[in-house]
Amino acid sequence: MAKIVGGMGSSHGPLLILPAEQWPLRANFDRNLKEHHFRGGVYDFPQLLAKRNSEQEHFEKEILPDVRAERFNRCQVALDKLGETVQKMKPDVIVLIGDDQHEWFFDDVQPSYSIFSGDKVLNTGYEAAKHAHKDPAVQLVEASRHTPVDTWYDCVPDLANTIVAECMESEFDVTASEKVPEGPEGPRGIGHAVTFIYRRILKDKAIPLVPVLINTFFPPNQPTPKRCFELGQAISRGIQKWDSDKRVLVVASGGLSHFVIDEAWDRKMLKAMQTRDYKTIISEPNIIFNSGTSETKNWIATLGVLSTTNYEMNLLDYVPCYRSEAGTGNAMAFATWQ
Repeated sequence: MAKIVGGMGSSHGPLLILPAEQWPLRANFDRNLKEHHFRGGVYDFPQLLAKRNSEQEHFEKEILPDVRAERFNRCQVALDKLGETVQKMKPDVIVLIGDDQHEWFFDDVQPSYSIFSGDKVLNTGYEAAKHAHKDPAVQLVEASRHTPVDTWYDCVPDLANTIVAECMESEFDVTASEKVPEGPEGPRGIGHAVTFIYRRILKDKAIPLVPVLINTFFPPNQPTPKRCFELGQAISRGIQKWDSDKRVLVVASGGLSHFVIDEAWDRKMLKAMQTRDYKTIISEPNIIFNSGTSETKNWIATLGVLSTTNYEMNLLDYVPCYRSEAGTGNAMAFATWQ
């Protein structure tokens, strides 16, 4: 029987890559965005600023250069700790739970859940010339997530198929994907939910993986928090049924609240995770999980896996990284379960 040796959760937002002095570049993007999701509502930037000011939430001090620098540095310390933890755990396999943002799947087919059971996935090599027209900040982020040349990460088909079988027994109609999707230029690269973890935390020392992709972003078939948690429990049963002596690490990639930060909500969710208050988590209204905040469902599914173990959550850090006066940015969280 395979052994779940622990869990890990990490945000993967661009502010983890961009130096703090470049965060205002992303704030310009926020100011031009017409739809900011926040606490169930949708606002353009002036409306969002007015709402937060009306609620006595002011962020001018949060975006000062020294504050941005301190928070960027805290994030790097936490990411390095995650990397050190993985080395100490010595997993043979990673089950990585993330989301796909039109990287593998598009409007023609958008699975609620998919589990890849092929031999390998691709991290496409970064070609600077193809991205020269993009914002410099976007170029830097893209370059950091991609390897210099095409790189294939080994996967674990046997474990993936065992998880798929258990999910089907548990009445989850998961999409089984056995082949890397093809695009106009050949095989499509796996999304940044995977590549950020493998480049920044594992530092390119790839560990064989099973990618689990949840549609957190795109209507109309986003699963609820309750279903994500239950999916995690089915994944756990699948891991434990795998006829192997391998050590398995479960990883959540993404989250927490963004692109509008909501510290009160983040802290409520993190406290519930730490105290195993599953009722609070699965009862959270689905309307809250929009835009980047929806990636918190990757943590909820991972929590479902780890709810079947005795591991305790250790929150390494929670860092709200603000980049505009309206409270936009990315709330970063980093945790382990051991």
